[in-house]
Amino acid sequence: MRQASPWKLVLWPAVVTLAVTVLRLTGELLNWTPALFNRSVGGGGAVVGIIWLIPVFGAYFGYRLASQAQAPETLGRALGWDLAALAVLASFLALGFSRSTASASQFLAIGVGSWAAIAVAWRGWPALVTTLLRYGFLARLPVAIVILLGVLGDWKTHYDTPPPGLPEMGAVARWIAIGVVPQFTLWMAVTVVLGLLIAVAVAALARAAGPQPARA
Repeated sequence: MRQASPWKLVLWPAVVTLAVTVLRLTGELLNWTPALFNRSVGGGGAVVGIIWLIPVFGAYFGYRLASQAQAPETLGRALGWDLAALAVLASFLALGFSRSTASASQFLAIGVGSWAAIAVAWRGWPALVTTLLRYGFLARLPVAIVILLGVLGDWKTHYDTPPPGLPEMGAVARWIAIGVVPQFTLWMAVTVVLGLLIAVAVAALARAAGPQPARA
């Protein structure tokens, strides 16, 4: 299979993700059913949300890269590094959420833990993690913009509703606290760790189902 350019591979998944973000925002602004468009802090596990796309596109990226002979020789090694990344992320998140909400120490723990986990996962399957980072950036940038607009417009959607315990702060500081920091640290790490887990499973199934293309 001909190799797609790195950004072209994530382009249509990013467009689909943007469409889901727009649909989710529209549903919340128009007060559509909470089961699909929950406005509470964190989104309440609503059915319409881009988090559910991570395993879908993780599987897609894993299949495409495996088809292009860009999977690691040993998938078990990739899985091991991913589980190690999950442990790193969980440990730092536990530390971060034990700190005061929106404190410097909380941001530091979440930020360092998220990118440390990404670095660990990268060792298992560099091509895939790089792809997931590209997708994650294109997925999360529109969300960060929506959060900024929501904060400025007081939309009261799940995007701009502050978590309990968030101290009083100006609009820009609030956007950084509930938008920039989580979107480009925690959610990037979740995209990589979950996406890699699913990709390893898909690549293993593809490898078991038939012969693999010759490696360069």
